[in-house]
Amino acid sequence: MRILAVNHGPSVGPELFGDVVRSEGHELVEWPIEKQGAPPRAGYDAVLVFGGDQNVGEETEHPWLHEEYDALRAWVEDETPLFAVCLGAQTLSHALGGNVTRIPTGQLAGFYETTLTDAGVADQVLGVLPRTFDALNANAYEFTVPPGAVDLAAAPFAQAFRAGACAWAVQFHPEVRHDQFLGWLVEGEATLPRPLPEIERELETKLPTWQQHGRRLCRAFLAQ
Repeated sequence: MRILAVNHGPSVGPELFGDVVRSEGHELVEWPIEKQGAPPRAGYDAVLVFGGDQNVGEETEHPWLHEEYDALRAWVEDETPLFAVCLGAQTLSHALGGNVTRIPTGQLAGFYETTLTDAGVADQVLGVLPRTFDALNANAYEFTVPPGAVDLAAAPFAQAFRAGACAWAVQFHPEVRHDQFLGWLVEGEATLPRPLPEIERELETKLPTWQQHGRRLCRAFLAQ
């Protein structure tokens, strides 16, 4: 398969998902949307959309967000398999009529207990995860499940949904590497909800299991 990976910056690429895609013999084409603008809407068997430090509502500063919304709607309508992470999940929610707002309690960073809904347990992609698991988050905005979509997982905030025939969105980060996530923490240390050393210790303990979940999630998506 040819798989398109839409990126929003150099530190938010496919990472573990890229490893899985290539190890299974697929072609991965990365598209830095903030530099290249509208991504191609055809010619790919599946699409991955990753995170970024931009936000829904910042279209004046980042006008390419409008092109991303249009592309997301087109992929859902065309039933192109789609997996969106963090900012990608937020832009997908917005594109489909959901709401994206700043989290009232501030920045989220670290692991948060997350539970699959009954629909999540039955889902062919999210269902490969345990019913309850610690999910790695790094975000200051949250989405609502858009109209017509299926709520798949929740923590104190929405964590995942499925839209249309084959579009999945997750707020958490199943693709991250250790040093990548630490870089995000250092860059945003002033807004962290807890002291940096505390989050680092949690990362050392929980990341190996989390990365196993991430690889399993990616394989389940590719199988669809």
